[in-house]
Amino acid sequence: MPCCHPTITDRSAAAIAACAVLCVVAGCSVAPPVPELKSEDRVAVPAAWSGQDISSLTHAAVPLTRWWQRFDDPLLGTLVDLSQSANTRVRSAQGALTQARALRDVAAAALWPTLNASASVRNGTAGGSRTGNRLETGLGANWTPDVFGGNRSALEASAATVLSRDAALSDVQAAIAAEVGLSYIQLRNGQARLAIAAENLAAQDEILQITRWRFQAGLVTSLEVEQARASAEQTRALLPTLQTGIDQTRHALSVLTGQPPEAPTTIRNELIATRPVPLTTADPVITLPAETLRLRPDVRAAEAEVSAAWARVAQANAARFPGFSLGGTLGLGGATLGSLTSGAAVVSALFASVAVPLFDAGAARTRVRAQQAAFEQARVAYVETVLTALREVEDALTALRNDRLRLASLREAAESASVAAQLAAQRFASGLVDFQVVLETQRARLATQDNVALARAAVSTDQVRLYRALGGGWSPQAALADGSGANR
Repeated sequence: MPCCHPTITDRSAAAIAACAVLCVVAGCSVAPPVPELKSEDRVAVPAAWSGQDISSLTHAAVPLTRWWQRFDDPLLGTLVDLSQSANTRVRSAQGALTQARALRDVAAAALWPTLNASASVRNGTAGGSRTGNRLETGLGANWTPDVFGGNRSALEASAATVLSRDAALSDVQAAIAAEVGLSYIQLRNGQARLAIAAENLAAQDEILQITRWRFQAGLVTSLEVEQARASAEQTRALLPTLQTGIDQTRHALSVLTGQPPEAPTTIRNELIATRPVPLTTADPVITLPAETLRLRPDVRAAEAEVSAAWARVAQANAARFPGFSLGGTLGLGGATLGSLTSGAAVVSALFASVAVPLFDAGAARTRVRAQQAAFEQARVAYVETVLTALREVEDALTALRNDRLRLASLREAAESASVAAQLAAQRFASGLVDFQVVLETQRARLATQDNVALARAAVSTDQVRLYRALGGGWSPQAALADGSGANR
């Protein structure tokens, strides 16, 4: 409803102001504590991980922070560090955090009085005669006491949003670091597979040449020659496909580090050079499930979103109650600048107002219900984030344990297949075995060696994913680095 601002006496104004201050001190409300989760939404966090025993190839446990340095590959560390400063998603998350901090400061300013100054010059006429100049200056102040805690709740929501954006930034940084690590492993794995295919192709070309010589000598038929050629060409066809994957992965790494694909940089040249797949024999420190949830930035971001949503419920509820305002003005008027300092007319006023909502067709209550629904969504999203975090750790532990066992068996198989292929080639050259034996052993050697490369990369990939799932690369203390918090 419209508010009136009548001029009142100094004593009455002082009494009203005192009453308002007492109301603020005694009755000012803030958002109540966030209610507990419903019974159906509570997550039974396990006491330990079911796949925690992964010590079959483990020599030592290493901390989670800057996990990429544990792979003993300086280029990987360089790429991750570059992505943390140049990646577009990281920079966007940094901008969102800066915006949230600014909006928090705006909400904090609403708790304080406002003060403004004004000045004006008027020149008029009356009956065709000039009335002269009129100079006026004024000083005004206004304060809206937060009697029902609406502004305080808005500040609580903004502060919680800052914590959420800070944790979201950390989550993006952790995700980008893991993505760089996975792409780098994929690149080196592609190079390893390309080298394996090229080596096997050279052996197959040698067998093809031997087969042609034996055909010319009448020792084999053209069938064996065509089979040897088909086997070699099939392997040769793998090389362009593998090279395509290598180039595309290198392009992805360039974009992750904020560089155009194929940009002529020193890092590009280092990526082109063939290097082994990075692998660490040390596992990260496997924290307890509850501790892992505290370390993961996405869980902390979801938790902060719940607090922000609850504060918005309190803010919407406070908007249903009356609003109070206290203010005053002090003005000087005169014909010249000099008269403002001596003999000027002084005008002053103090006022108080109250605005009481009478009828809004239920809009205020509907807004409260809408914020309550948003709060329930935030709580459900938090529960989903917790469940996802627990699943990711269990999946990573299981994959790492089984991929290590698979790698050990494949290495044995690859060693035997390589020896068998060499023996078969030697005996075929001497005419002791059939050509089909050579083909089978060559195919087995290529397949097992390729599988070893894939399994080795899978173990490294599992390690990166385990670091990521455990919340590696981020510290919860960073969320309070700027002094922000819900209780400012």
